[in-house]
Amino acid sequence: MAEENGAQDNAAQQAQAQPRLSILTQYVRDLSFENIAAQKGVASPESAPEISIKVNVEATGRGEDRYEVAIKLTVNSAIQDAPVFIVELDYAGLFLIQNMPQDQLHPLMMIECPRLIFPFARRVISDVTRDGGFPPLNLEPIDFLGLYRAELARRQAAQATPAQA
Repeated sequence: MAEENGAQDNAAQQAQAQPRLSILTQYVRDLSFENIAAQKGVASPESAPEISIKVNVEATGRGEDRYEVAIKLTVNSAIQDAPVFIVELDYAGLFLIQNMPQDQLHPLMMIECPRLIFPFARRVISDVTRDGGFPPLNLEPIDFLGLYRAELARRQAAQATPAQA
């Protein structure tokens, strides 16, 4: 009987020690859509605009085991350097992260968390461009691992280069 209780205690401890990631909520923190073509009286562009996208990810602690991870997307649309529309979206998720080794916490927040909320941010961009009178803009999937590695390389290069006085 004592061995059975000991085995149950070990199983309970192992279950508690397993890393856990849960999305508690997700939301639009900030959204801006500027329809420059309509402001200039252009009904709809005659040719396909060039689209440029900037992506930034940030993570902030929000109490014990809770972290807010935000994807900041800026989409610029232009035809021959004449702006058509600009979308700025700050989309965030509140995550519960438990039993995660400290050395794995930052990569998890900067890679996996944005990967989980990106489809919802993508839908917001699609809806707002459609509601603005343009064809829905469906963003391609973003390689958050590649972005993370590029940022690490940029930081290492900045540390290796002595500051110019």
